Amino acid sequence: MSSEIWLGKHTRREFRERMARGDLQLAILPVAAMEQHLEHLAMEHDWRSARLIAGAVAERLAPRALVAEGLMAGISEHHMIHKGTLSLQPGTFLMVLSDLLDSLVRAGFDHILVLNGHGGNIAASEATWDQFLRKFQVNLHFLPYWSVLTKADAEELLDSGSRLPEDLPGHAQEFETSTALYHFPENVRQDVWKDQPDQAPSMATAAKGEAFHERIVARVAAYAEEMLSGKRVQEVPPFHP
Repeated sequence: MSSEIWLGKHTRREFRERMARGDLQLAILPVAAMEQHLEHLAMEHDWRSARLIAGAVAERLAPRALVAEGLMAGISEHHMIHKGTLSLQPGTFLMVLSDLLDSLVRAGFDHILVLNGHGGNIAASEATWDQFLRKFQVNLHFLPYWSVLTKADAEELLDSGSRLPEDLPGHAQEFETSTALYHFPENVRQDVWKDQPDQAPSMATAAKGEAFHERIVARVAAYAEEMLSGKRVQEVPPFHP
C-alpha cells in the first residue's frame, strides 16, 4: 500500500501541505482489539483486519483519505479468562478514542470514519456517539466493517450455517478464519484447528476470505464516498435548554 495513505508515514510538513491544498478530506480511524481467537488464530486478528481494510479503502479514495492509527486494544474483558488478551475498560477506551478524534478535528478534518473491527467496542461507542457529535461538530461516523455485509452474503459464502448479518463476524469462526487465510495465512494454525470442539473454523477457505474482502472494501469505500459527497451526513443532536 502507498505510504501516502498512512498518517504516520508523513512528516509534519508533508501533512501540513496536503491539508493546505485540500487534498485530504477524510480521516479513517481503525479501532479493534488484541485478544484471544481460539486455539488457531493469532491474537492480532481484529486489529490487523481493521487496519488492512482501512488501508484498502483509503487507497480507493486516494488522495482524499488518510488512515490514522492510534488505538490497537479494545474492550475485551469478556476474553480475559484467556491470558495474553489486552483489554481496556470501556471508559478508558472512550477517553482515548475521544482524544484521538479531538486530534483529528484539530488537524482540520471535517469527515472522520471510525472503522471498528471488534464487537466488544460497539455498545460503549454507540451509547456515547451522540456526545461525540455534540462535542466535535463534524461528520463523524462509527462503522463496524462487517456491518456492510448482508444475509445474502452469508448464505452464499458460509457453509457453517446461514447467518444473519448481526451474527457476523463470529468470533474466530468461518468468516474470520477465511479472512485470515486470505490476508495473513501465517496467523492460522491449521495443525490445531481440527482438534478443537468447534469445527466451524475448519470450513474456512482463502477464497471465501477474498470474496468477503472485496465486498467489504467496495461497500465501505462507497459509504465513505457518500460521506464526502454530502449524501451521508451525521446530524448533530440538539442541545436542550
